Amino acid sequence: MRWAATIANFFFPGLGYIIGGPKRALGVGWLLGAFGLTYVELSIKEPLPNIYWAMFASVFLMNTVFAIDVYKEMGKLKA
Repeated sequence: MRWAATIANFFFPGLGYIIGGPKRALGVGWLLGAFGLTYVELSIKEPLPNIYWAMFASVFLMNTVFAIDVYKEMGKLKA
């Protein structure tokens, strides 16, 4: 379950919290925000390619941090 939540949080920030249990209410908000960011990211790809890569890198970093956080949070639940 810990790895499933971690992978889910990388691809859809917030979903891992919903799956794993910690921060469930915040997970819903983060998931909705991630959908909004993904929409913006894909919308600027063609007209503003330079901004797209900055947005892509930022979202990639954010997703990585969310995945690390849920992994750590679920480890605390086991302890």
